[in-house]
Amino acid sequence: MPADQTLPIKAPPDMAIETPFYIPATGTPTRPRRTLKYGDTFVVVDTHGDIGASAGDADGLFHNDTRFLSQLELLVNGLQPLLLGSNLRDDNAMLSVDLTNPDFYVGGKIALQKDLLHVSRTIFLWRRTAYQRLALANHGDRAISLALSLHFQSDFADLFEVRGLRRTRRGSALHRVVGGDRVLLSYRGLDDESRVATLTFDPPPDELTTDKAIYHLSLPPGKARPIFLGVSCNEPADRPAPPFLKGLIAARRELRDATRVPATIETSNELFNEILRRSVADLQMLMTDTPQGRYPYAGTPWYSTTFGRDGLVTALQMLWLDPSVAQGVLRRLAAHQATGTDPLADAEPGKILHEMRDGEMANLREVPFRLYYGSVDATPLFVLLAGLYGERTGDDETIAQLWPNIEAALAWIDGPADADGDGFIEYRRASELGLANQGWKDSYDAVFHADGRLAEGRIALAEVQGYVFAAKKTIACAARRLGKEGLARRLEAEAGLLAERFEAAFWCPELHTYALALDGDKQPCRVRTSNAGQLLFSRMVRPERAAAVAAGLLQPSFFSGWGIRTVARGEVRYNPMSYHDGSVWPHDNALIALGLARYDHKEAVAQLFTGLFDAATYMDLRRLPELFCGFQRQRNSGPTLYPVACLPQAWASATPFSLVEAALGLEFDPRQGEIRLRQPRLPAFLDEVTLRNLQLGRARADIKVRRHRDDVSLEILRAEGAVQVSIIEGTGLSNPG
Repeated sequence: MPADQTLPIKAPPDMAIETPFYIPATGTPTRPRRTLKYGDTFVVVDTHGDIGASAGDADGLFHNDTRFLSQLELLVNGLQPLLLGSNLRDDNAMLSVDLTNPDFYVGGKIALQKDLLHVSRTIFLWRRTAYQRLALANHGDRAISLALSLHFQSDFADLFEVRGLRRTRRGSALHRVVGGDRVLLSYRGLDDESRVATLTFDPPPDELTTDKAIYHLSLPPGKARPIFLGVSCNEPADRPAPPFLKGLIAARRELRDATRVPATIETSNELFNEILRRSVADLQMLMTDTPQGRYPYAGTPWYSTTFGRDGLVTALQMLWLDPSVAQGVLRRLAAHQATGTDPLADAEPGKILHEMRDGEMANLREVPFRLYYGSVDATPLFVLLAGLYGERTGDDETIAQLWPNIEAALAWIDGPADADGDGFIEYRRASELGLANQGWKDSYDAVFHADGRLAEGRIALAEVQGYVFAAKKTIACAARRLGKEGLARRLEAEAGLLAERFEAAFWCPELHTYALALDGDKQPCRVRTSNAGQLLFSRMVRPERAAAVAAGLLQPSFFSGWGIRTVARGEVRYNPMSYHDGSVWPHDNALIALGLARYDHKEAVAQLFTGLFDAATYMDLRRLPELFCGFQRQRNSGPTLYPVACLPQAWASATPFSLVEAALGLEFDPRQGEIRLRQPRLPAFLDEVTLRNLQLGRARADIKVRRHRDDVSLEILRAEGAVQVSIIEGTGLSNPG
């Protein structure tokens, strides 16, 4: 290709997909994938450190929902090197790859024996640049002459194109070589935005075109040579990225400052400690600095952006450990709360954001996700998190600042969300481009009747009513602290009335559980699903019915041995390989575990905790994925993976913290200066759990919990400031409402 050529970008081939925004699985990657992320930039490479060298639709260097690099493949003498090892640092900061040469043949004879050339490949991200160092070392007894080449391309595909959406028109690209050491891959989108990937080589290659760089090298025995490559996304021409070493030092310094988690967990089980360390590292990688504070992006590769529901649930899961996450989430979502009506964006005044995108298709409104509000649960979860944050921290100053947003959210819950005035909040998309289902189970077929018919009309989901109940009960306490006694009483009364109406409309005595939803004709979807388990998290349901739900969730039809399925085996749409109709989602299980603990079903908590722990021990990097298949557990075999699950996913990464919270029954009361452990029980794989630097206002505490068969003991290792730590027996539950 000439060094300077303008060319059209071709649209991807047509797809036979009926469901909008479906994520296709077109093949099994031949090499495992590794992900690095910094801010709004992330990269997905294979274990060789290559991009696009083997099957894998999500490969690439992405920035602001655009793929800036779709191929980067290393070849030695035209051949792929052999993999020796590939290691992701425990803190996700860097990928290290060790490669060697295969046997090279000339005229049918071996010209260079394998395993003489060592290629060490080091990759990390900092700001908007992907850094790479290739260190070549000759371990032979004679000089090695070789051609090392790097082949690269950029399709500048929007993330939704990578996910499979077809476009009839695209912008144009301009690729050019600048000097002897740089290539600019540029794209002018239909949104008139310019996107530029700048590849900088050090030292300059011997040959450089717009799609490859070639080094002709001669390495004496025992000698080494480094080659550096930086790929910057939209880096200003007058401000080039720092060199490799300076970038590496700066990235490590920033990571060290960012990973000072307020509280830490250490246990007697080293495998569980590894799972916890992986969770901390993944959450720190997904945390993104925004103008309003740090926000946990939902997951890579498909959801590396601000998601309302995901951020809110992750903050709830981490609230006992690090309340500052909740503050950042609340402030960011408040800043983007809807103030007007926009059908394409499913926006109505007071609604909380579902999803935010910054790619070309979102800018052109080819997809509705620039600022998209098609979520029925993000708004009550926002109010709930605000109330729980105030209870956990005593920070009523922040709650007062957020109060106009809380009131707007409550107005939406009581107004547009309940258009028919039956007391339940419902959803129905305002545009055909929007999401058909707007709860956390948002697949097109996730809400259905017992005969398999999809629910139609304005749909009221069971667990969302629980969110509303918990939100009103919790925020009523905040209102009372702020001197709004009348509002507090009204909210408590509304919550009580909602609980009564819910029991009458949703309870299915023949199933011993609650309906999945009510459809537009107010007919219950009499299907056994995990949604009912999340009702326990909200504390809305009667204790005797909570017991029936809990018992059902631990039956083999629900509990796979690894976790609770989204849909029970035996239901007409049950499919253990589906996204939402029979798979196991760690975050769903986490919320269920918290609910089980709140109704004192601690044996069930231990069973669920153990299943998810066992599942994580089989997972690559000890990393719980977004979801995995719901097949029944088999002896001496691990769980079956879901092929396009996000890794990592924020609320899956936060799941171990929720399980610890549920097992220990952790409660924080800053006004009384108390940390309480309500009915603590540890699963059999944990003999001790040590929590350090638990914060309660300005006070701090370190504690150790030891298991003694079915009982526990508490040791206070350190207490600084006005704090008491104690074990409490009893659930503390009062009747709903």
